[in-house]
Amino acid sequence: MIYHGTEVRQQALTLLRDGVKNADVARRFKLPLGTVSYWKHLDRAKRGECPGKHDPKCPRCDNRELDEPAYSYLLGLYLGDGHISQYSEHRVPNLMVTCAESWPGLMDDCERAMRVVFPDNSVCRVRKSGCRNVKVYSKHLLCLFPQHGPGRKHERPIVLEPWQQEIVGAHPWEFVRGLIHSDGCRITNWTTRMVGGERKRYEYPRYFFTNVSDDIRRLYTDTLDALGIRWTHCTRGGNPYNISVAQKASVALMDAHVGPKY
Repeated sequence: MIYHGTEVRQQALTLLRDGVKNADVARRFKLPLGTVSYWKHLDRAKRGECPGKHDPKCPRCDNRELDEPAYSYLLGLYLGDGHISQYSEHRVPNLMVTCAESWPGLMDDCERAMRVVFPDNSVCRVRKSGCRNVKVYSKHLLCLFPQHGPGRKHERPIVLEPWQQEIVGAHPWEFVRGLIHSDGCRITNWTTRMVGGERKRYEYPRYFFTNVSDDIRRLYTDTLDALGIRWTHCTRGGNPYNISVAQKASVALMDAHVGPKY
């Protein structure tokens, strides 16, 4: 192991405190970049400037104000395409929602909701093949999303806590919008009818929501019922995983409050 004297370390720290980049300091003193980064971290921690010293407040633990409409939307996204990861007990958990590159507006809405619900936490986008993972890091993710647990969502019970149900009840359209933006879509269906002896084609819009979890589908349909939306099961291949909204008045309501992905 190469030992770097106290004088070199102090000179490097002086430059770092003046705002010189880690890489420039490493080049000047011919040091490994990791060594410079480690010195800087220890120096900031000693002076109380380390980001880890900041502990954002939690709406559940500390009664911090929670933006309920944004939370209701983010809850829908989480139940659909989101999951919480914690690689070890020493790492801060992260909530990740996977968004297709073809829906940039959805990514913007997802990131905006994360920043509103977690105003003091780090939010980022990670590029993957054909999609991006929108992520937020917080020690209090499990407080706000108690549905997290081992295994896949459809393999364990998914039940809202009473305080979550109150928020969904107060902001149902945001919840439905989050579910549709994650596991739903708006499409144009068509059919043909005989009119005056002539077969004519008719097109009509339709909303689909597809999720393998019986509990999550039930949360979706219970909310639709509360909103007066007519829905039906659309079984495909013997699997009742699809919920359809095709009745004209119901589609009009969905269009007014949800709309297609963009």
